[in-house]
Amino acid sequence: MVMAAPAAGSSVPEVEPSLASGTGGPITSPATAMLRNGHGLLVPTVDPQGSMEPSWHEAHPATPADDNQIWTSQFPAHVRAPRTLPRGFRGSRVERVWLRAASVRPGCPVLAVSSADGGVGRSTVVAALGGLLALACPQPVLAVDVSARAWGGLVHRVGRRNAATVWDAVRDMALLTDRLQVQRLAQLGPTGLWTLVGEVELSAVRHPPTVGETVPFVDHVRTLYPLLLLDLPTADTRQVWQVLGASAVPVLVARASRDSLQHSMRLLARLRGVGLAEAADRSVLAVVATSPRPGCDVRAAMRQAGDTAGEVLSLPYDRALAQPDPIDVRSLGRASRRALVELADAVLRRCPCDPVAAATVVDPPQRWEQAVRDLTLEEGTA
Repeated sequence: MVMAAPAAGSSVPEVEPSLASGTGGPITSPATAMLRNGHGLLVPTVDPQGSMEPSWHEAHPATPADDNQIWTSQFPAHVRAPRTLPRGFRGSRVERVWLRAASVRPGCPVLAVSSADGGVGRSTVVAALGGLLALACPQPVLAVDVSARAWGGLVHRVGRRNAATVWDAVRDMALLTDRLQVQRLAQLGPTGLWTLVGEVELSAVRHPPTVGETVPFVDHVRTLYPLLLLDLPTADTRQVWQVLGASAVPVLVARASRDSLQHSMRLLARLRGVGLAEAADRSVLAVVATSPRPGCDVRAAMRQAGDTAGEVLSLPYDRALAQPDPIDVRSLGRASRRALVELADAVLRRCPCDPVAAATVVDPPQRWEQAVRDLTLEEGTA
């Protein structure tokens, strides 16, 4: 039986201490209150007393800022202009994604990817979504493996060109003052996604950084990139919940099975129960198909999940995504490319950007007229 979403005004399940990694209840203490910075983004850091549990504070003074002026004055035209659409990517939705990706505002929206279960394809979604965003965004896009696993993860999905890992980046954080320093430690995917892959060694010298150890690094490196994707562990600790709550877009991944979707709905209910209802409302649930034809019970569960998550999207079965090899989104099947574009569109709609402004940078601007009309109509009906 599919779990029903909680009705308005009804109580949600009380948080289990083992899942909350501490006492349950709303996250409302001063150390964990969520505040917005000058660009309207939520920023995670660690407690100044050295606690490994993240707290939330303003990374920059909350002074009024004209984002349009910042974008046009500090970013040259060749950085703001939309990139050429690659072969196999056509249509008004693709154009909207490209325009949004070209106009992401300063402050680096953080896209946090997690799940209620393990083994659902989180790293696959991070690599595929990040690979598409890297194609669309004129500036470099960075993905970080924060899964704290000593196996698997993003390394199999982007390939490896050097021996560096996220451990080296976290350890040398103070030295990473520009993108070149970060990318010296990163791997480069087939479509240009820069990735800090997970550490596989477990010793007194090196180990996979925990979420608490990685959060200060994320807070530091997000000033260098327009988009940042986090491959988080399963959402069964309070720290992961807080990172999801602090991100611009929480992306939850589920298998196309009734059980996995039920667990995702329960996770969203618990996020609401601990005071992270806004995160649940803006979440995107990506359902990864494990067979070419999901059953009727899966489709019913997806419809029900739509009442709990902000948006539910399906990624169809694709052999290229099922194999543990580097992902080049340009070589995926048509249905998979279309689904990834829809996922990117859902994510970027939740990010601060001005796609109409991006359309004015190109020459001739008439090239994007239809996309601009669609965007204007979309904003008028929102």
